[in-house]
Amino acid sequence: MATLGMPQNTIAVLQKHQFHIQKKFGQNFLIDTRVLEKIVQAARVTKEDCVLEIGPGLGAMTQYLAESAREVIAVEIDKDLIPILEETLSAYGNVTILNQDILKMDIPQLVMEKNAGRPVKVVANLPYYITTPIIMQLLESGVPLSDITIMVQKEVAERMQAKPGTKEYGALSLAVQYYAEPEIVANVPPNCFLPRPTVGSAVVRLTRYGEPPVAVRDEKFMFALIRASFNQRRKTLVNGLGNARELGLSKDKIVEALEKMGESPLVRGESFSLERFAALANLLKP
Repeated sequence: MATLGMPQNTIAVLQKHQFHIQKKFGQNFLIDTRVLEKIVQAARVTKEDCVLEIGPGLGAMTQYLAESAREVIAVEIDKDLIPILEETLSAYGNVTILNQDILKMDIPQLVMEKNAGRPVKVVANLPYYITTPIIMQLLESGVPLSDITIMVQKEVAERMQAKPGTKEYGALSLAVQYYAEPEIVANVPPNCFLPRPTVGSAVVRLTRYGEPPVAVRDEKFMFALIRASFNQRRKTLVNGLGNARELGLSKDKIVEALEKMGESPLVRGESFSLERFAALANLLKP
């Protein structure tokens, strides 16, 4: 089977099937074997592993995963890619191709059926427009995962591992870091894709925590606080949280909680670490 990591082989497959790249699905196919090798290496895939691949595209990365893993479940939303995948992956008996929308799937059920509920590894080259919803669904769904290795827009990767006080730091940084330890393992320039995107990409590995790194009594409430505090970045925490009607908090109550924590009423959300948000949530919702 000709490897799809080579540009000429990718072009040949697209021409053979008269496939038109779909902007609405954010399709950018990887055409660099070194990057594909790097992703599979970063995902630490072994013959013991069941891998869930989101958006296999033409199957370039799927071929590499199938060589390394025990089993690969490839979930592709574009029905026009299914016949191509059936052809490019015909040599691999350990790949299941599903034509579904990952955001509408019952992933825990799938993992139960395919891997007896044991943790799976997720590997994906994610379309930029839908990166955050997919990551959050994987982290929040309670699906057993050991780690997630994903190609995303470089700027999103930087936001995931950002620290308090930086301009990249925000609600996504906190949400990801509550569930997993993020690490950028490779930067990928636009010329590694067909068609070329306008921005650079990065491969991020999210290593799932067994237990969250902070103790919070009400996760949902903490994340509502975090969202409200970053909705209006330039505002103080007191104003950001006090203006968020859905929280139903008086400014006096917020000031009182901050004082108990030894914080100034002028503090902004962007300087608050995950630990501080957890402490604030526990004070405001005992």
